[in-house]
Amino acid sequence: MSMEININCDLGEKSKLHSNKHDPELLKIVNSANVACGFHAGDKDTMSEVIQISKANGVSIGAHPSFNDPENFGRKRINLSSSEIRKLIIDQYDILQNIASNFGEFVSHIKPHGALNNMACEDSELANTLAKAIKEISQDLIYLVPTGSKMEEEAKKLNMKIACEIFADRNYEDDGNLVSRKKPHALITNPEEAKKHVLNMVKNQALNCHSGKQIPCEIDSVCIHGDNQSSLATAESIKKNLLENGLKLKTLNTMKKFI
Repeated sequence: MSMEININCDLGEKSKLHSNKHDPELLKIVNSANVACGFHAGDKDTMSEVIQISKANGVSIGAHPSFNDPENFGRKRINLSSSEIRKLIIDQYDILQNIASNFGEFVSHIKPHGALNNMACEDSELANTLAKAIKEISQDLIYLVPTGSKMEEEAKKLNMKIACEIFADRNYEDDGNLVSRKKPHALITNPEEAKKHVLNMVKNQALNCHSGKQIPCEIDSVCIHGDNQSSLATAESIKKNLLENGLKLKTLNTMKKFI
C-alpha cells in the first residue's frame, strides 16, 4: 500500500500562555506548519523564524488565523459578522504572506485556530463564510479542516482544495466530535497508544471513537502537538510508525490530490 499522508503542527505560538521553544525540533518532524499570525499568538519575529526553518526543512507553510484575542489565546468564542470574519482571515493571510515573500516562500494552506475552528465545525453559516473568504484569496489555497466537520461540508460545496485532518492525541465521541477537554479521557497521553490510534485511522480511513465505533471519513493529514518533551517524543514515534508501515509523507501542496 502506498498511501500519502501529511503531518501538520501549529507553530510560532509564542505567548504568555504558550512556549515555542520546541518549534525547531518539530520542524524536523512535520511536513506542513500552521503558523500563528499574531492574532492569538506570535509576532513578526516568530513568523520569520518558522518560515526560515520550514524552508530549510522542506516544510510547507500555512496561515493559522484566529479571533483577535491574544488574552485568551484565541480560545474564547466571539460572535462576529461575516464581513468581520472575512476580514480576519484575509488580514492574517496577508500578514504571513508578506513575511513569507521576504524569504521567497508562499502560504499554501490555511487552517483556522481555536474557538474560530471549533465554532465553524458546528455552524454551517460560519463554515461557509470561512470557506468563501479562503476561496476568495486564491483557488489554489488548500483548506485544512477537521474531517467530518461542517467546515469540510461547506468547503466541498464550493469545490475547494480540501485536506481533512485527524488529531493524534485526542479521543473522539460517537458523533465524530472531539471528546471535550473537560473530560478525563479527552487526551491520549501514552505515546504507544497515540501511535496505534493514528495508524489505524489513517489505514482504515476512519475515526476510532473512544467507544470502539468506527466512522468512515477522509484523512489526508495528522495534526500533532508539541508543547512539551513527551509530545515531541510522541510526534517522533507517530512519524516513524507511519513510515515503517509504508505511508509516504508529503507536504500538503505536493500531495497527489492537490497537484
